[in-house]
Amino acid sequence: MSNSANIRKRAEKIRKRRQRKQERRLREQSVNKLSMVLVSLVVFAITMLVTVGGKELKSKIDKKDEQLNRLNQEYELEQKRTEEIEEYGKYTQTMGFVEEEAKDKLNLVHDNEIQFREEK
Repeated sequence: MSNSANIRKRAEKIRKRRQRKQERRLREQSVNKLSMVLVSLVVFAITMLVTVGGKELKSKIDKKDEQLNRLNQEYELEQKRTEEIEEYGKYTQTMGFVEEEAKDKLNLVHDNEIQFREEK
């Protein structure tokens, strides 16, 4: 073989090697692009799920806040009612209550009082 034939063979080998490298690089780039697209889709899907889930949680929190406010108001009303009942309980233990009940229900009067009745 001549020197020029060897040079052509070497040049052909080098050209084929470069072509294979370039093809490999193109395949890797297309795989990389596909991977980037898939990763972007996954990130987008996760973002959408978090956004929708966040709105649902916000809605639930708002409902629970309303319920808590309503229950706090009911609690305050029940506290006032409890105080009124306790005060009435103390009043029922007094002599004034006993006298009032005796006058209203039993028509009793003190010795120095005059009772007027309506004629029927």
